[in-house]
Amino acid sequence: MVVLSHLAGTRGFPANAWVVNILALGELGVRVFFVISGFLITNLLLDEWNRRGTVSLSRFYFRRTFRILPPYYVLVAAVATAAVLQLIQLAPGDLPHAITYTSNYYPQRSWWIGHTWSLAVEEQFYLLWPAVLLLAGPSGGFGVAAAVVLISPFVRLAMWQLAPSPYGGIGHGFETVADSLAMGCLLAGLANWLMAQVWYRRFLESSAFLLVPLAVLAASALHEHPRPYFFVSFTVMNLGAALCVHWAVTYHTSRVGRFLNAPPIAFVGVISYSIYLWQQLFLNRYSTSVVATFPLNIVLVAVSALASFYLVERPSLRMRHRLEGRLFRRRKSELEVVRPPQLAEG
Repeated sequence: MVVLSHLAGTRGFPANAWVVNILALGELGVRVFFVISGFLITNLLLDEWNRRGTVSLSRFYFRRTFRILPPYYVLVAAVATAAVLQLIQLAPGDLPHAITYTSNYYPQRSWWIGHTWSLAVEEQFYLLWPAVLLLAGPSGGFGVAAAVVLISPFVRLAMWQLAPSPYGGIGHGFETVADSLAMGCLLAGLANWLMAQVWYRRFLESSAFLLVPLAVLAASALHEHPRPYFFVSFTVMNLGAALCVHWAVTYHTSRVGRFLNAPPIAFVGVISYSIYLWQQLFLNRYSTSVVATFPLNIVLVAVSALASFYLVERPSLRMRHRLEGRLFRRRKSELEVVRPPQLAEG
């Protein structure tokens, strides 16, 4: 959705920006990403909690550092180099905010690092949520997540009333989008309980579930009406995205599930981080450069993403695995939990 949103309006692409942005697909795509991220990260943390009775912050941050930072800072270095060579023009605070993951609080950011606002939100989530689970425990942590879901609409509405401006940070500041991440966290915590409820399983299996993605799109279409959009639509989109994620995970053998698990589609998921990082440089509807012209621009996105994945992401993950075994010695009990039965018995 983000790629399509940015691709629309570029030279040579058959759809203009207005057609795609009726539904604000770019913002919706990022919101879905936040929900998925909250769901996945919380599942990892809960898995560790169930095995060890605690969460290792140092290990979590170690893994996230090697997963997230190397590809990101390669992009930042490339943008800085292009600016030095006068190929692009950056705003004065672009690089400091990009380097420190605070772009979501810098509304003057240029197009070239504009997408880093969502990555800043993600890093802020990484800093806060594992510590909340560690200090409050799973039940207390999910209580905090539920409070965030309930309070965030009022925060957005209050901010709009006090500063009704597109540069007020609503939808980009962490405090205004944290409920998207929190909704994913709650899904991870409630998934087993929900599946034990007959009414919930019937709803997932019924044809009425088709109304969920339609409700998400309808809520996104209200983006030009700030008050209902900030107060109601965000929550509808978050809840709908969470339900769709849970449906896809539960019915992964369905037709939709088989499509999503098809090797080409799954590979797009594998390299999606690199795609998101590099698409911004080439999908620029405000540029008349040949590299921003369709279809060359989408080809350059694919080439850049593949290069980032194979030359930066994979080597970084290999290094992480090598160092992790040395820095974090697993206790014998942990090894017995993850060891296959036949090996454990042997």
